[in-house]
Amino acid sequence: MFPVNTYVIWDNTKEAVIIDAGCFYEDEQNQLKDYIYQNGLKVKHLLNTHLHLDHIFGNSFAVKEFGVNPEACKEDEFLLPKTTEYCKMFGVRLNEYPPAIGNHLEEGDEITFGETTLKAIHVPGHSPGSLVYYSEKDACAFCGDVLFKGSIGRTDLDGGSFGQLRDSIKSKLFILPDNTYMYPGHGGPTTIGNEKMDNPFFR
Repeated sequence: MFPVNTYVIWDNTKEAVIIDAGCFYEDEQNQLKDYIYQNGLKVKHLLNTHLHLDHIFGNSFAVKEFGVNPEACKEDEFLLPKTTEYCKMFGVRLNEYPPAIGNHLEEGDEITFGETTLKAIHVPGHSPGSLVYYSEKDACAFCGDVLFKGSIGRTDLDGGSFGQLRDSIKSKLFILPDNTYMYPGHGGPTTIGNEKMDNPFFR
């Protein structure tokens, strides 16, 4: 339906976070569940980069299965009551209304699990509350629909702004080391250095 990258991040302590549980169908939910249980993982956080429908389809499942509540930026919370409306727009029948946000995250917040820390970076423009989760130690970030390989997120949805997105990428992400790997919500990874050099939106 909507090919979304769902990430499970974990370290040698077996503590883990799920980022953007986009699993809509039962087989997708089972794939996520099997991966976590087969690796003996303990889910400590359920993170959302933003609250567009395709990134939250699996939140209800994850809440019930792993006992964690969604964490996201408060500035995106207005999108939750509109999920049913957006589903109709895309011809999707919503299985279950998305759960409320259990913990609000903002710029500079740190999400810890095991021996790992992710820092929340607020990068608005695709949505008002878009967050990027950055691991300085591992030189990588999970950027949702903010930045893609050779592109940026769409800005024609509620609360989107092309100018704001472009400016916030330049001021918040392009200051990261060039070797930082960026893992987006759709498509394959890229690096900050590659996007500074080749992304047509920044020439």
